Amino acid sequence: MSGIYLHIPFCKQACHYCDFHFSTSVKKKGAMVDALCKELILRKKEVTETVQTIYFGGGTPSLLTSEELKQLFETIFKNFTVAPDAEITLEANPDDLTKNQIETIANSPINRLSIGVQSFFEADLTLMNRAHNEKEAFLCIEEAKKHFNNISIDLIYGIPGMTNDRWKQNLHTAISLNIPHLSCYALTVEPRTALKKFIEKGIVLPVEDAVAEAHYKTLLKETEIAGFENYEFSNFGKPGYHSRNNTAYWQGKPYLGIGPSAHGFDGKIRSWNVANNTKYIKAIAAGKLPQEQETLSVKDRYNEYIMTGLRTKWGVSLDKLEDSFGRKYKEYALEQANEHLKKGMLIIADNSLKVSKKGKFLSDGIASDLFLTD
Repeated sequence: MSGIYLHIPFCKQACHYCDFHFSTSVKKKGAMVDALCKELILRKKEVTETVQTIYFGGGTPSLLTSEELKQLFETIFKNFTVAPDAEITLEANPDDLTKNQIETIANSPINRLSIGVQSFFEADLTLMNRAHNEKEAFLCIEEAKKHFNNISIDLIYGIPGMTNDRWKQNLHTAISLNIPHLSCYALTVEPRTALKKFIEKGIVLPVEDAVAEAHYKTLLKETEIAGFENYEFSNFGKPGYHSRNNTAYWQGKPYLGIGPSAHGFDGKIRSWNVANNTKYIKAIAAGKLPQEQETLSVKDRYNEYIMTGLRTKWGVSLDKLEDSFGRKYKEYALEQANEHLKKGMLIIADNSLKVSKKGKFLSDGIASDLFLTD
């Protein structure tokens, strides 16, 4: 088991674009932390290897108090063998990262921060209903740098009304702050979100693929100039600062998913917890795992490997295709890839299928053409 993911399902307010599982009421936060600890204990036998990464996602994990963090870490270190150099990441919002909170986090085992900045422009933050403002974004990063070397910030592109120049300014601002890792995502319109309703009512302009593609090309150019490596479609790291947690996901390594709505994977079985705080807490209190499971077929695992592999700099290993799935799968992938190879959207390098710079923005669509669907 390469890692442990803990889902902290609380937020101060709902971002207009978000469809993750969370609650804006923190009344059950203490009970939730107790339940997370109990689930860790209930599932400790599933982990037989040294834990290499621990990731607090959400939601907004930076809402955890020092005592709640202490309780979680005591449970983890008592019940699991954690590598001395494990990467331990906390997702955080700028408005939570006061000087005192940063010091609290720095005094815990956490050694990496992932800060949800999203934009350095007030208009964008208002449109997305972010809880922080432009000033807080700058202040928290400068304070965090006093305690952490390993910091990532999230940025969103393709926002309605965002020009390419404004997006470039966002990137230049992030780069000027000497942050070693950037995660940059295209704004997507998910069902049952406020953004979806605003677009349908004409309150907000539609999200345009052409704008997002132009922003992505700018992203590739500016980060390359600044010395970042685009090691996964949305992720850019300076040397030595690639996310070990996320890389493990893309390479299909097993991990334990703890908390409501959290997903886990053991190499063959995908599992996920109920996306309901009350049901989760009650089930765990009764010693039951509120979990569903799916055993992945060979076809499922092949399709997942194609999808994740083509998003990364490592691509899809032709040797692994044959060794893990059989010669027929390798031949099928090459046959389906043929047109994309001719158009220069895919290349073969290091005996692996890789998406070229030309085809990078379309990598998910290219991957789907290589899927086995019968």
